[in-house]
Amino acid sequence: MPKQIAAFGEVMMRMQVPGYETLAQADTLKYSFSGSGVNVVSALSRYGHAAALITRLPDTPLGAAAATYLRKLGIATDRIASGGKYLGMYFLENGFGVRASRVTYTNRLESSFNTAPAEAYNFEQIASGLAAVHFCGITLAMNDSVRAQMKALAKQVKQQGGKVIFDCNYRPSLWGEGGYTKARPHMEEMLHLADIVLMNEKDALFTLGMPTEHHEREQQLKELIPAVAKKYNITAIAGTHREINGDNTHSLRGFLYKDGLWAFSERLTFSVYDRIGAGDAFASGIIHGELEGFAPERTVRFAAAAGMLAHTVPGDTPMATEAEIVRTMEQTSAGDVER
Repeated sequence: MPKQIAAFGEVMMRMQVPGYETLAQADTLKYSFSGSGVNVVSALSRYGHAAALITRLPDTPLGAAAATYLRKLGIATDRIASGGKYLGMYFLENGFGVRASRVTYTNRLESSFNTAPAEAYNFEQIASGLAAVHFCGITLAMNDSVRAQMKALAKQVKQQGGKVIFDCNYRPSLWGEGGYTKARPHMEEMLHLADIVLMNEKDALFTLGMPTEHHEREQQLKELIPAVAKKYNITAIAGTHREINGDNTHSLRGFLYKDGLWAFSERLTFSVYDRIGAGDAFASGIIHGELEGFAPERTVRFAAAAGMLAHTVPGDTPMATEAEIVRTMEQTSAGDVER
């Protein structure tokens, strides 16, 4: 029987500039709907789980369009509240060469999700029957009301026997000046509730303020991640190290720390079509492996392959099936990557 898995987070309207033009150059935009939670549970639906989104959409044609889009992705919408006036939007300009991709947010703080009152959700009812719920640090950055809702749902999920999955995903632009200091107590509260965490050594070093005398990334990782797992009693911590190469390809290596042991994926090098959402694809792979009881080595290899494949399609949302990811894993082991 498929496991019931949900994510709590905002649905955003993505407005993408065609090709590699800038907003100043372009006169057309392509829209779709996305969000970290949308990306994660959509991928989990493709892996055979029963996926749902916990959010709030406006009772407008845009809200209806977003709900229809979610259902096309295999996401159940019965846990979505209705109310508010707006959807948050962001504009994406694709980078090329030395010019980085750029995301510009608009109308986000007034969105239906971010203005939801405390009574918008019945968390006791919503959490019923859920095997796991995914939460994201981007959501945690929004405002005090959303933070309170996020923590209340996480506590209800734990109380009913489900797993809490937390992706630290610190975004400096969302927390503002003094962001690490503002974010730290909220991040720590979520970590105390979490069973599975997505983070790397930078989150431990800067967001949590944990010290290290090492300067090399992998040494920092191997010192700080076990310390985080011990301090917050976390079952599994996973993340990636990324390198951007001179020929515009990227290299990605995943890690998973579980039960005091490390597992690493191969270092995968690939061309990039669209980078947005690839971290969510990796997260979905880790969640799938953990819920299905994969060996840690298989889980992290599956997640890294899922992350790589997400770079090869347009849009935020991962599109690969479990069979496609497994095939890519097998080809990677043989030294041949399907692109």
